[in-house]
Amino acid sequence: MTVRLDGESLTVADVVAVAREGEAVAVTDDARERVRAARERVENVTASGEAVYGLNTGFGELVDTQIPPDRIEELQLNLIRSHTAGAGRELDPELVRAMLLTRINSLVKGYSGVREVVVDHLVALLNERVHPVVLARGSLGASGDLAPLAHMSLVLVGEGEADVETTDGVERLDGAAALSAAGLEPLTLRAKEGLALINGTQLTLGAAALLVDDAERLCRAADAAGALATEVTMGTTAACDPAIHELRPHAGQATSAATVRALAGDSEVVDSHRNCDRVQDAYSIRCLPQVHGAVRDAVAHLRQAVAVELNSVTDNPLVFPREAVDDRASGTDSAAVVSGGNFHGEPLALRLDYLVGALTELAAISERRTDRMLNPNLQEPHLPPFLADDSGVESGLMIAQYTAAGMLNDCRSVGRAASDNTPVSGGQEDHVSMSVTAALDSRRVLDRVRTVLAVELLCGAEAAEYLDDDLVLGSGTAAVREAVREVVPPLERDRRLDGDIDAVESLVASGLVDDAVTSAIGAWPERQSSDR
Repeated sequence: MTVRLDGESLTVADVVAVAREGEAVAVTDDARERVRAARERVENVTASGEAVYGLNTGFGELVDTQIPPDRIEELQLNLIRSHTAGAGRELDPELVRAMLLTRINSLVKGYSGVREVVVDHLVALLNERVHPVVLARGSLGASGDLAPLAHMSLVLVGEGEADVETTDGVERLDGAAALSAAGLEPLTLRAKEGLALINGTQLTLGAAALLVDDAERLCRAADAAGALATEVTMGTTAACDPAIHELRPHAGQATSAATVRALAGDSEVVDSHRNCDRVQDAYSIRCLPQVHGAVRDAVAHLRQAVAVELNSVTDNPLVFPREAVDDRASGTDSAAVVSGGNFHGEPLALRLDYLVGALTELAAISERRTDRMLNPNLQEPHLPPFLADDSGVESGLMIAQYTAAGMLNDCRSVGRAASDNTPVSGGQEDHVSMSVTAALDSRRVLDRVRTVLAVELLCGAEAAEYLDDDLVLGSGTAAVREAVREVVPPLERDRRLDGDIDAVESLVASGLVDDAVTSAIGAWPERQSSDR
């Protein structure tokens, strides 16, 4: 598959395909025509000699300094060099690829004014698997993700470093050698091009798109873990009855309820205690649809913003046909250059902060269900303390819960909103979004939540070992248990648990839990509803 970039139709699935699966990209002919038209407007304005920000002036607080024509190329190169000021760890290749992809798609909408050769160089980096070395920290989320994008763009001028994938592995080369490996020559950046490359939300956006995919998978795994925990603790799925959720019709809540019902369908375990003395289950079981559903809605809220941002123009200034904007805009009779604030990451930053809190709640309710499977003060009579065959001499899965609790605490420690403000550039850029911090925090929390869910799944599969042999789990939960058992054997006696937790965590991350459920019950309820 080749993902075709037209500036209009890029999706989260496309980002995943290119960033994680290595799919190639190509720019459509119509998009190329828009790129050429926008470049013609830039050259028209540059030739007029009028002082226009981004074309022939300084940047930030230096906006009033006009640059002579013979130094414009120097200006653009210095912009890239000076903004390559990141810090921290290097970004994973998938994030670098997501940045490249989303930057290309923004440029080809035809309002940034770069030459076609700049677009082609970016496309070649993706397709030839040349990944610039980008440091994670330094962006303020306005004027976009300047430092990370500068690290990415430095390779285009033959500087910086890049990791080049070859048949023999990955080799780190300097920028010029990396370009040569892709059959490219270093670029000499012209008016507007340096700023167009680094002014935008592409690190925030690329990370957010991948987060949407991961978080949706995590929500499905949470429903699977919760459904299995419901059965092995002799809970009921009555709280997932559609009649309840029709009276409070939040979309995520209805989806989680439907998922639990589908997973536990035909469960002899649930049927075995319909007339028991327990009136109600604990909240971690009974309120699963409400809590998981609210998390699903938070992820959907982020997806909505990402879908818009993926096909938006987020650099500054923007280049328009003269008739498209107010006559007061800078430019010529045929072209106008307008400064605005589309580079500001707030639309993503706030939703990413929201995601941190939402995913933390997913971990919180999961850890409580784990406790109900392990805690001798809360367990059902058929379960031994901490799921140990020889309790006392053996600790069973006791310390796995400690790990879950530690991960939950780590999530909570991240919980302070990242979308804060520190003015920079002499006060010219006096409100920023810190959207990259929010995105990287979300990735950290998502990883921790995946561990918490892995512990719950591990405990659920082990607790199922203590069910009566003549009781059959639901078709979906049985498939989930079997998926866990394919990577982790039953706990016959105490053993190291770190490898078990890692194995189940990988099961969730890889989507194999999804696959197991799909093979057992068909499409997940959310996939059916998302088609409407």
